[in-house]
Amino acid sequence: MNESEEPAPGVAALQRRLADFAAARDWQPFHTPKNLAAALSVEASELLEIFQWLTPGESGRVMEDPGTAVRVRDEVADVLAYLLQLCTVLGVDPLAALTEKIERNEERFPPPSRGSHSME
Repeated sequence: MNESEEPAPGVAALQRRLADFAAARDWQPFHTPKNLAAALSVEASELLEIFQWLTPGESGRVMEDPGTAVRVRDEVADVLAYLLQLCTVLGVDPLAALTEKIERNEERFPPPSRGSHSME
């Protein structure tokens, strides 16, 4: 980040901004857990659509094309926006949930011992 750039807002600030945006448009009645989960799924599918027919190599270079990069960033933003709104409605702290999940995964999937990658 250079000196002219401001730091990105935190998760709580983004959640407040999204809630304020929805409130200003009287959208809260539509922001039920079911509707937000469905919208999240739709936006994730739109992100997937960008990669649908690309080879692994092409998908790794997708951000090199400025037009495609804008589409990817927009869909990532949509996915994150709906996820944060869903967390707000359900009272889930997304960072705490992620931390807990990572800890469970670390217990469930310990790294293999060095030299134990036999093909037996």
